Order: sequence, then C-alpha cells, then structure tokens
Amino acid sequence: MDFYRRPRTQHTMILSDTDLLERLAEGDLLVDPIDDLDTQVQPASIDMRLGSEFLEFQRTNIPCIHPNRADEVDEYVRETYVEEGEEFILHPGDFVLGTTKERVEIPPDLVATVEGRSSFGRLAVVVHATAGFIDPGFCGQITLELSNLGAAPVALSPGMRVSQLVFTELKSPSTRPYGAERGSKYQDQHGPRASKIQNDPEFDGHDADEPLADHGTDTDAPTDTDQ
Repeated sequence: MDFYRRPRTQHTMILSDTDLLERLAEGDLLVDPIDDLDTQVQPASIDMRLGSEFLEFQRTNIPCIHPNRADEVDEYVRETYVEEGEEFILHPGDFVLGTTKERVEIPPDLVATVEGRSSFGRLAVVVHATAGFIDPGFCGQITLELSNLGAAPVALSPGMRVSQLVFTELKSPSTRPYGAERGSKYQDQHGPRASKIQNDPEFDGHDADEPLADHGTDTDAPTDTDQ
C-alpha cells in the first residue's frame, strides 16, 4: 500500500467499523489475533483483550524512583504470569502494567488512542495513566497502565476485552514514523515493559548509575559539556 497516494480528505477523521474492516482486510493495519471480528470491531473502535503478563510495582525501601536509573527497576517491579482461566486481583490503589493480547502494526497515515471500556470504568478500573497515544509506525503489543480507583478489589482474567483502540487518519502520512530509525524505545515490544525514560536524550552525559542532582539543594552538579 502506497500511503502517500491514498485518496485523502481535507481533515483528519476517526475510522468507522467500515473503514477498520477495509484497512484490516488490506493488511496495512494489523491487529492480531482477532478471534471474532463481530465482537471486537465496534462502530468506531477495536476492542483489545488482556494478556497474561503483568508487572507489579512493589512497595520498597528505596526513598524514591530515579527515572534515569535502570538498575532500580528490579527493586520495585515484579513480573507475574497469569494463565487464561485464572484471575489477577487488582486491589484498590494498585498500579500495575499489563499488556494487550493483540499485537498491532500502525501504518504511517494513522494514529491510535487507547481508551478504557465503559463497563470497566463503571468498576473504577482505568487502563492508562498518560500513555494513551500510539504513534504512526508503532509495532508490538500495547502496555496498559491498570489502576483500581474504587474501594473493592476487581478480578481480571486474561482474554477479557478491557480496552479499545480508536484510529484516526492523519491529514498526511508521517515521514518520520515510530521505529528503529528513530531509536524508538518500545518498538516490537512483547508483554508489558517498564519505563525506559533513562534512554531519553535529556539524560545524556549523566551516569545511569547515579541519580540526577537534586535541584532542591545547593549541591554543585557536574556540568554536561558533551553536546
């Protein structure tokens, strides 16, 4: 498919079920596996199912999380695998990284947003904190940021339809899509992935094993001149 020759409208638009089925059939948009198109393809979205892998955040004795220290991840994150047919209990106040069962491949002329299903919202379960935007060019499973805002534990089972993707057509295809050429951190991810913010360019020149200087003190911080 030549995305740059596809007929385009004057404005961006959200894809309907007709558009989604057409793009899935053409193969330029991939959501796999979809076991039941009639169930998962909604009027203007695609329902996504919960995968089996979870990353649980542990209450630890570290004073805080330093975003630039990858070595701390093992101190506050624990991997959990739940078989289909079993349950993961999301307790009130918990924050857990989950994953979609489906893998997606977003073409350069589309963006996707992750939304929760209203049925789970009514149980006080939210599926993303801030990372609800899926860039053109992204490939992989989608990490879900699961929280329970209610007063009672909620049982989640792999295979449940917990979220939905809404697709919007861009005014013009991206010429610099998400991917390896851009050094995109989460391309081709499988299962939930903890933050890789320490790979961001603003942390260049800082020792990944040392926390950034505390700007709330008068301590002299080393100057990064390696630009």
